[in-house]
Amino acid sequence: MEFLRPATWDEALAAKAEYPTALPISGGTDVMVEMNFDVHRPSAILDLNRITELTEWSNDGSVVKLGASVPYSRIIDELSGPLPGLALAAHTVGSPQIRNRGGVGGNLGGASPAGDAHPALLAAGRDVFVEAASVRGSRMIPIDEFYVGVKRNSLEADELIRAVHIPVADGPQQFSKIGTRNAMVIAVCAFGFALHPKNGTVGTGIGSAAPTPRRAVEAEEYLQGVLAERGLWESGDLLGAEVVQRFGELVKAAASPIDDVRGTADYRRHSLAVMARRTLTWCWNDYSKQIRSAA
Repeated sequence: MEFLRPATWDEALAAKAEYPTALPISGGTDVMVEMNFDVHRPSAILDLNRITELTEWSNDGSVVKLGASVPYSRIIDELSGPLPGLALAAHTVGSPQIRNRGGVGGNLGGASPAGDAHPALLAAGRDVFVEAASVRGSRMIPIDEFYVGVKRNSLEADELIRAVHIPVADGPQQFSKIGTRNAMVIAVCAFGFALHPKNGTVGTGIGSAAPTPRRAVEAEEYLQGVLAERGLWESGDLLGAEVVQRFGELVKAAASPIDDVRGTADYRRHSLAVMARRTLTWCWNDYSKQIRSAA
């Protein structure tokens, strides 16, 4: 097995071009487990730990550019304001040791439907982009086009993830996850939700209940219609139990889970409906308070 350890981003891209099957590693919190259990035996390892720019983030007031290797612990400490949904998801990742090493780039690269970052990224809106780069140049991949199959993404063989571009939150966001125990657990299922009052939309993200992370599109469209038709964005009035219930049912219908050792398909669907109702209620209560305090 080749071990490649570039010192700069350009060197990393050149190495990936020369060894397209090389497996990138930064935090290694997933990669090392797979290697230890002989699930994955790559021909080469591409160590990105010396590339400091991957551990940096910036905020221009409207978009956060999040380096692929910014650890979850720093997302929690430094970005809970502009990226509240992702920060909440980061809280649920593994142990403190794993949160100190793992980052969103690794979640995206692995593209596991159970990755904790995915529901929050989807819920953050359709203007989330994964910045991929190679010696041929860079491109921005919309988050909705990034996941293409079970543990498969749309990266080309010679591309590396440089950063994720995420809109700064303009409304409340939430993340909910169910596991077989309270900590250090792969999600049985997960759900991300966000209100986007500036453009009158809502965002959803389903995790560990389909072959890929996905949105609950019909649920989004239904709720957006209700909020617009009833003038609720302006008034902040109560949604009503029927709206919350219907939203949960539409989220449940959007999933296509399987039975496995962590849970049954029926349990996952039921749990998603519960999480959808709860996260919507939490976010709307927060939004209503903001509207009343501004009045």
